[in-house]
Amino acid sequence: MEKNPLEPTPLPPSLRANRVPVGSPLYNDMVEFMYDEAELFDTLRLRDWIAMVAKDIEYTVPLRHTRATRDQDKSVVRTVQHMYDDYRSIMLRVMRVMDTRSAWGEDPPSRTKHLVSNIRVYRTDKEDEFKVQSYLLMTRNRFDHDKFDLIPCERHDVIRKTESGYQLARREVIIDQAVLGTPNLGIFL
Repeated sequence: MEKNPLEPTPLPPSLRANRVPVGSPLYNDMVEFMYDEAELFDTLRLRDWIAMVAKDIEYTVPLRHTRATRDQDKSVVRTVQHMYDDYRSIMLRVMRVMDTRSAWGEDPPSRTKHLVSNIRVYRTDKEDEFKVQSYLLMTRNRFDHDKFDLIPCERHDVIRKTESGYQLARREVIIDQAVLGTPNLGIFL
């Protein structure tokens, strides 16, 4: 019997290996974590967000290059980054925005909306850590401009379960744009 070329091919099992089922209690916890984080960013409650961040965090935003289809594995450049933060530098960024008058790039602050979708949760080798992949579309407006920025990206997170709740332990944000359409990245993605 001839196969219909328009018939969808099932996903390979490796794509779903260790994936946490949608709707399970653990999946729902991760979705709530992501939504709570987005709300804290959008309401400028950065000090509250810090409580959701692990002390050993690594937060990176590598560069994106446009490559031919055959070279897509080389389109993300991790040797040069838009951001490379650890807990200390994240704390300094938060304090600069919230406690000083020297954050001219974010004073008055940007109005943002973090729209998180396509959340996939995976178990890892560590019982208390989970890999979470999501898409983020962030809107950003400043001053009284009628235009706004759109920042589409994919996030690769490691979320750790602790005694005090879940914490963000790793985040890599891969921005879709090779040339950023926003004047600065004084915001968290």
